[in-house]
Amino acid sequence: MANIQDLLKQRILVIDGAMGTMIQRYKLTEQDYRGERFKDWPSDLKGNNDLLCLTQPQIIKAIHKEYLAAGADIIETNTFNSQKVSLADYGMETLAYEINVAAAKIAREAIAEFNSPEPKFVAGAIGPLNKTLSLSPDVNNPGFRALSFDEAVAAYYEQVKGLTEGGVDLLLIETIFDTLNAKAAIFAIKKYFRDTKQEERPIMISGTITDASGRTLSGQTLEAFYNSIRHARPLSIGLNCALGAQEMRPHVEELSHLAECFTSAYPNAGLPNAMGEYDEQPEDTAHFIEDWAKEGFVNIVGGCCGTTPDHIRHIADHVKKIRPRPLPVVETSVQTEKEEAAIS
Repeated sequence: MANIQDLLKQRILVIDGAMGTMIQRYKLTEQDYRGERFKDWPSDLKGNNDLLCLTQPQIIKAIHKEYLAAGADIIETNTFNSQKVSLADYGMETLAYEINVAAAKIAREAIAEFNSPEPKFVAGAIGPLNKTLSLSPDVNNPGFRALSFDEAVAAYYEQVKGLTEGGVDLLLIETIFDTLNAKAAIFAIKKYFRDTKQEERPIMISGTITDASGRTLSGQTLEAFYNSIRHARPLSIGLNCALGAQEMRPHVEELSHLAECFTSAYPNAGLPNAMGEYDEQPEDTAHFIEDWAKEGFVNIVGGCCGTTPDHIRHIADHVKKIRPRPLPVVETSVQTEKEEAAIS
């Protein structure tokens, strides 16, 4: 297996596009989601896309293969909500570990069957949780939290265990709107690899700027967000979701100047229309991202909500001859390294 750090110095790598958008194209019914195993489950399951790793694995594998054929170097596991906190919405907390193992294996199988001469990587997708650690869900009780830090760590730890045992190459903490949630995920990853005495998988971190203010939902500026997680020494830091490529550009530029590691960006296919759908054409998304690449902002690019294999194909074609953003030369003192090691 090629070293991804070396590849990132040689060329811009491409991550895949939206999983949910592709699943919608299959027009699955409630029965499709349930399959035989969950036919008598007491709650509705339609919309629990991660469950399809158990009930419709052939669909998830087919989507992975479409993205690989489009030029993706990195494919994400179908595990955005695969931890017990989010799965509680369906009463499926006990399935978290199983779904993560299955999802990682499906992605590994897709790469093996695709049989590319170029190296391909599986990123274990770790979503933000459906509960926030920094904000109260009760406007009348600002001190209330629906979840504790330890509960978030426990949920993420189980997910990391499943993804790792399933065979992922990377761990991707993505769509971060609350940095404290991301810190819980980072802590869980570090703890898992300390506990198991395994070599740690590279960590990718991707935040979400929610509007033109340039802040996350929990109120951090991009610089504050980066400084809050840099102790994790991630392989890459980036942005995804919420914005289209045109709207995301200034934030990608800012991050490219801040980051000491590789940078990533995978925007939505523009902004949603009145029906909540995405209309931006693949060529348009690709042109915006090509501009980022020519400016030297990025090392990893791809797509989020609304993007398809066609978007990824155009993006891959537009950036394939552009040199990646060079890593900045960073001078760190021995004392700084000790301090960061203590934090992590």
